[in-house]
Amino acid sequence: MQCGTCSVICNLSPAEKPFPRKEMIWAGWGLKDKLLSDPDIWLCLQCGDCTTTCPRGVKPGDVLASLRNFSYLHYARPKFLAKLLSKPKYLPVVIAIPIIFILTIIYFAGTLTIPEGVVNYSKFFPHLYLNISFSILLFLMIIGMIKSIKVFQKDLKKNTAFKKHKNSLLRCFISAIKEILTHEKFNKCRYHKYRYYTHLMVFWGFIILLIVTIFAIIAVVFFEYPLSLWNPVKIASNFAAFLLFTGLTVMIYNRIVNKSFAGNSNYMDWVFLISIYLLVISGVFVQIARFQNWTIAYHLYTLHLVLDWFVIIYAPYTKFGHFIYRTIAMTYAKYVGRE
Repeated sequence: MQCGTCSVICNLSPAEKPFPRKEMIWAGWGLKDKLLSDPDIWLCLQCGDCTTTCPRGVKPGDVLASLRNFSYLHYARPKFLAKLLSKPKYLPVVIAIPIIFILTIIYFAGTLTIPEGVVNYSKFFPHLYLNISFSILLFLMIIGMIKSIKVFQKDLKKNTAFKKHKNSLLRCFISAIKEILTHEKFNKCRYHKYRYYTHLMVFWGFIILLIVTIFAIIAVVFFEYPLSLWNPVKIASNFAAFLLFTGLTVMIYNRIVNKSFAGNSNYMDWVFLISIYLLVISGVFVQIARFQNWTIAYHLYTLHLVLDWFVIIYAPYTKFGHFIYRTIAMTYAKYVGRE
């Protein structure tokens, strides 16, 4: 059955060669290369309109989501990291990698024992060692991400046949960033409007926390640190944590309780959601433990560091990668006149 209801109902799909009908046909034909280099799978926001109205219940939105997950494996550089993060059996190895890194650095810093007295995390993991090691790993992650992006861009140009648009690439990129920052296209979805608010909360919560983290690295060198509870930066971080916690709680609840419209959730979805969820919760408890001088403060801090490194280092190889690939695909689609 190829009725095309999914393409008709989708307010995001362009009039010319609309998705997701053609992607469903390509998937049936086994055209893997054509699907992986198709920018349209990234223009889909998986709002569920097509799945809700499909007369045969084939869930086109879930198919496009699966294609996006497969893209992380296909374009990842180095590939072994994406493979490790794609299967539950490798989870112990994936978790062990940041743990070994962190404990090794603490060992060489000579602070492998729990400090006595008032809680001061820098006595356990000196900020100099933390910032240098984290920056190096972040740099390596960015190198891998850039290599992945280059392959993805090459395939976009090779396997798509759209005409070049009159706009400049920079203008198209800025336009794509604007759409991502405002999530304006989520409002075009007919059903499940809650997704606009939950995605917006998670997105901005993470962005604010990322900015705060960068400031914290700078503050260690130039300002008094740690910051007080009423410092504007600390207030911003707690507000961001609230946004993330609220948005993620709704997402996880709907994926467990309301599967009919939240869509199917695979292992990569849960790795993405749970890792950030635990990162936020552990961060809040680390802060409370410092102010309350808890005896388990350093244990909580170690757990938070492991989660922090897990989320950041593995970003291009998990569902975090959709921030990267979606931005590129949206920019390309605008550049060639696709939207």
